[in-house]
Parts: sequence; structure tokens; C-alpha cells
Amino acid sequence: MKYLTARPIGHLIIVIILGYYCSMSWAADNKSQPTDFLDLAAVMLKDGHSDRALLALQSVDLKDKKTDLARFYTLQGLAYMNLNDFAAAKDSLQLAIKNGQTDSVIFVYLAQVHYALKAYRDTIQSIDKAGEHGSKAALITLKAQAYWHLKETANAINALDEGQRLYPKDFSFLRRKVFYFVELGLYHEATQLGRQYLKQSEAAAEDYVAIGNALRLSKQYQEALDILEIARLRFPENEVVAKLLAHTYLDQGKLNSAAFILEQAALLNPGLQAEAGEIYRRAGRFHKALTLNESISDQKVKLKQRLSILLALKQFERAANMESSLYRSGVLDDQEVRYALAYALFSSKRFPEANKHLDHLKDAELFRKGTELRRLMEICKTEPWQCV
Repeated sequence: MKYLTARPIGHLIIVIILGYYCSMSWAADNKSQPTDFLDLAAVMLKDGHSDRALLALQSVDLKDKKTDLARFYTLQGLAYMNLNDFAAAKDSLQLAIKNGQTDSVIFVYLAQVHYALKAYRDTIQSIDKAGEHGSKAALITLKAQAYWHLKETANAINALDEGQRLYPKDFSFLRRKVFYFVELGLYHEATQLGRQYLKQSEAAAEDYVAIGNALRLSKQYQEALDILEIARLRFPENEVVAKLLAHTYLDQGKLNSAAFILEQAALLNPGLQAEAGEIYRRAGRFHKALTLNESISDQKVKLKQRLSILLALKQFERAANMESSLYRSGVLDDQEVRYALAYALFSSKRFPEANKHLDHLKDAELFRKGTELRRLMEICKTEPWQCV
């Protein structure tokens, strides 16, 4: 599902590891060598040096009857997890259980490893074996995601409902349910839940953007607009909200609405003036576009847009007179711009200058258009009355 990402596995691992090791008892001063290396590996893991922890574990004699194999394989599994070697981590953690590891937290680790390996059924089974840990918010989310990947949508939503029941102040479950409903095509329900989430959670602008964009990508434009318009009122200075709202209007062909929103946003970020002007140009409001064009700071963008607007206004002399400015700015390296200038020169009956620019065209389609312009110029020379 493109809208959803599970909580980063690493965050949960770190929390559990710290809790696990803080509760461990350290060996006495006369501890044996196997315990020395196991303790050293534990310290390395706690300090974030998983590669060094594996090196320490290599020194443990697995044939020594005093070696705590359950602890050895648990530490090894955690080290592999932190190094994102999930296949090796799975093998080690399963060996830890086989060798007597009874702490139910081992199944939390296994659940995360199975999820990383896309073994979603095993993920669920491990969470079910994790005892009280299985009711942690992060694991409920992981379980819901596993069900979702298995396309068991009812179980996924039931898991989120359970999360909401256990953690009524954690609105991440409601947020995730919104995206599930969008993916299922239940847009009315998704919109209602989305509004509920946005109201109850004191959502940030990013939440409005995420839900609005999910609806937009699903072509539920009116529902997206309803949410994004509220976001615009709540976060008038948020550029991302303004741009997403504008593009949602664009998706519906409402060019003037899109351009107006970007024009307003450009008061805070002048960099948006070019985009607003371009949309006004596409909407046929050429004089409005030309007015905005005056304030664009990027000269290359400004000149390209100005040339296209003048051509749309059929002000060919003004467009042709931009030649020196286009040269200085370097935009004539763009063959589209060079052809546009050649067309302006042709329309101003400055045929030699137009021909000079047509000589530079290499693009096949532009070369074809240039050939047609040359043909028309020849007609104008031999039969000038046809070019009045």
C-alpha cells in the first residue's frame, strides 16, 4: 500500500534492547570466560556497536557447558537485527528459543524479523506468543500491517480497533485506518474518519497533506478539496498545503482557482510566481500572467515564460526584440526557446534572422517545424500578398 509505512523497526528494537539489558544481572567478579565475552557483547550492543558485539561472540566457546547458549543466540540475533541481516537474525533467535530462552520478549524480536522478511503470517504468530508485549501499541500496529499485507482487511481493521480501545489517546490507529479505507475505495468513510482524526488529534499540516493527497491520488477530488481548504484556513503560511490544493484544482481543470492560490502563496514565497504565471498563461489570462512575470527573480525562467506569453498575445515584435536578452541569459541553448524566437522573427517578417536560428535546430520535431517555416518564408518572398 503506497500510503502506509510501518513504524521504523529500529526504534522498537532499541527500546526493547535497553529494557532487556537494564534488567539483566551482571556476573560476579570471578565469572568465567564465556560470561566475560557475553557481557562484553551485551555492552557493545548497548553502545550501538553491533559489529563489535559479533566479534566478541566469536570468542565464545559454544562447546563449553558453562556457556549460556540461550543468551548467546539472543545477543547474536539482536546484533544481526541491528545490522539489518534479518535472515541471520531469524536463525539465531530461533536457536535461542531452542536452547531454552523463555523470556517472551524473544518473540517481539522474531516478529520484527519476520516482518522485515515479509513473512507476515509468522509475524502474527510471533506477536501472539509475545505475551504482554503483544499488546504494546507498536506491535498492534505491526500486526495490523501484517494482516493488511496478507489482504486480510477485516483482521487488519480489527487490530486497529483494538489499538484504539487500548490506547484511546494514540490517534495513529485512526490515522492508519483512514488510509486503509482509501485503499479499499471506501472514500466516504475515509473522509469521515479523516475529519474525525484531524479534529481529535489536533493534527499538524502534514496530516492534512497526507490525507488530502491520498484522496487526490485516488481521484476523489472533492473530498480532497474539502480537507485541503480547511488546511489552508488553518495553516495559511504553509506552502505545501497551498501547492497541493492548487494541484488538486489543476487535476480538475480549474486553472484559475489553482493560479489564484499559488499567486497568494507567492506573497510569502516569491519563487511560486513563475508557476502561478504559467497557469494563468495556460488559462488564457495572458495579461495577468505578464504582470506576474515582471516579478520573477530567476532570469532564465522569466525570459522563457515572457517569450511564450508574448507569442500567445501575438505581440511578435516585442517577442523578437527579446533576442539579445535571450542570448545573454543563455536560454537559447534550449531548442524550444530558439524555435519560439525564430517563429517570432518570422512573424515579424525578419526572415534572415529567423533562418539563422532555424539552422541551430537538431531536434527532429523542431527541425520539421523549422522546415515548414522556411517553406512559408519562401512563399512570402515570391507571393508577398499571401503573408499580409
